[in-house]
Amino acid sequence: MKQNSHTIKLTAEQQEKLIVILQDSKYTPVEVPHTRIAVSAENCRINLYNSGKCLIQGKGAEDWITFTLEPEVTGEARLGYEAVHDPESVQPHMGIDESGKGDLFGPLVISAVYTDAKTVEILQEIGAKDSKRISSDRVALQLASAIRKQLDGKYTIVTLGPEAYNRMYASMKNVNRVLAWGHARAIENLLEKVPDCPRALSDKFGPTHRIETALMKNGKKIQMDQRTKAESDPAVAAASILARAAFLNALRGIEKTCGIETVPKGCSAKVKQIATELVAAQGPGILTKACKLHFKTTEEVLKANGYTRADLTV
Repeated sequence: MKQNSHTIKLTAEQQEKLIVILQDSKYTPVEVPHTRIAVSAENCRINLYNSGKCLIQGKGAEDWITFTLEPEVTGEARLGYEAVHDPESVQPHMGIDESGKGDLFGPLVISAVYTDAKTVEILQEIGAKDSKRISSDRVALQLASAIRKQLDGKYTIVTLGPEAYNRMYASMKNVNRVLAWGHARAIENLLEKVPDCPRALSDKFGPTHRIETALMKNGKKIQMDQRTKAESDPAVAAASILARAAFLNALRGIEKTCGIETVPKGCSAKVKQIATELVAAQGPGILTKACKLHFKTTEEVLKANGYTRADLTV
C-alpha cells in the first residue's frame, strides 16, 4: 500500500516554485499555523511550513509528489528510486534503533531488524518509516504487527526495564554507554539468527567505538556504521517502529502495576505531576520500578514529596 504522508525539505528557490504552483485555482487554500502556504488538492493536502519543510498527506500524496513536486519543483525523481540514491539500503544489513531514551517512565528498548532487497520492497509497501514521524500510537502498533509478520523472525528486541536500566546507569554513569550496550546486545542477538549479516547501521548518538567495544565475540566480525538521520534507512525505520511498539506495550504494563490510568510519555509537566502523585501514594521506591532515575525530574518529584535521592535504593 502507498505511504500517505511524506515530509520533504525544500530549498528557498524550490519553495518559491511551489508557492507559484499552489496558487493555481485548482488548489483550495486552507489555514494551517506556521505555514507559508497550505492547500487542499485532489486526494491530498500540501503544507509548506516556514521552516521549508513540505508536508504532503493523503491517499494521493505519492501521485502528487511523482507528477507535480518532483518534475516541477525539485527536478529530481527520488520517490520509488530509493535503491538508486541509496544502494546500500537494499543490500543485506541490519538496522538498529531505540525507544524510550527521553522518557521518564518506562524502559529503554532497542530493536535490530535484518533486511535485504526483497524485505525492503515489502517494508516500503507496508509504509514503514521512522517511528518519530508516526503521531498515532495505534498506527505504530499496527505497523509493528505488520512488520513482524514479514520479517520471518529476523529481528530482535532488547528491553531494559526501569530497574535494570537504573542499575546499569548507576554503574556506567552515562546514557550513551547504556545505549551502546543495548545496541551491541541487539546486534549480537540478531547475529544468532542471521550469522552472515555483513553490516549493522544505527543513528549516530556517540563515537562508533562505543558500540564496537561493547560487542562480544560474534559481533566483532560485523561492519558497524553510524550516521545522522539513519532512520531514512528501511531497516533502521523498521527497527524504530518495533522498538516503539515494545515501549508502548511496556507502558501499559506499568499502568497496571502502578495503578495509573495513563502513563504519559516524555518528561513534561504532566509526567512530573503523575510521578509526584505516584510517590505520594506509594512512596519513593516506586520510582525505581517505573522510572529512569537519572532525569532531573526525579529530584523534583522527590523534593515535592519531602524525599531526596538518598531515599532511593537502586
